[in-house]
Amino acid sequence: MAGAAAPAWVPDELDDLALVERARRRDQEAFRLIMQRHNRRLYRVARGILGDDSEAEDIVQETYLRAFTHLDGFRGDARLSTWLTRIAVNEALGRLRQRRPLFDLNVLDTMDDQGEAEVIFLPSAARDGGPEEAAARAQARRLLEDAIDRLPDAFRMVFMMREVEQMSVDETAVQLGLLAETVRTRLHRARRLLRQTLTRSFTATLADAFPFDGARCERMTAAVLARLPAARDQPSRE
Repeated sequence: MAGAAAPAWVPDELDDLALVERARRRDQEAFRLIMQRHNRRLYRVARGILGDDSEAEDIVQETYLRAFTHLDGFRGDARLSTWLTRIAVNEALGRLRQRRPLFDLNVLDTMDDQGEAEVIFLPSAARDGGPEEAAARAQARRLLEDAIDRLPDAFRMVFMMREVEQMSVDETAVQLGLLAETVRTRLHRARRLLRQTLTRSFTATLADAFPFDGARCERMTAAVLARLPAARDQPSRE
């Protein structure tokens, strides 16, 4: 009996440029893999700007719809992640401007670091394994995310990009339209504010903060794929 036929292509072996070429030919699997590769970064960046789970997911969806309907605009001069991140940043900043009055972000550079966050006394988490440890770590992550959410907007954007998503100073500066020195200054002040609410022992939880995988990732990816055909028929905003 003949064995099963091999797949026409192996997704994990394709780089982003190859995936974009397939996506231009409306290959659904290419769309799916692009999203799965970049969902977490875009979600974290959007959440860093907006400070809200639901709005961040909306921004990620809008980013992909805008990108997938304007793939001719991606010429490969920069990485696909950089191109998508720029779209997400613009979409998120646009959402932020719609819901809040404009203000001068430079004012934040002269803010007193004192009094911007309340001190939270955290319970110690035993490292003996089992349900108790899991519950303690989940609580620690929630407290960390809450502390990040309460950072001033300009500091939270930089902190999420630099510390949570591990973007470089230069890339963060380019994405936010800032000087590299401003990125360093805001990151330093964000860290100082967080130290007022968190103990050093919780810094190890950063890698687990703001997860975007599993069923959540699949749900968002499926939503974009469902909306994509209609989005192609809409008039371009450009």
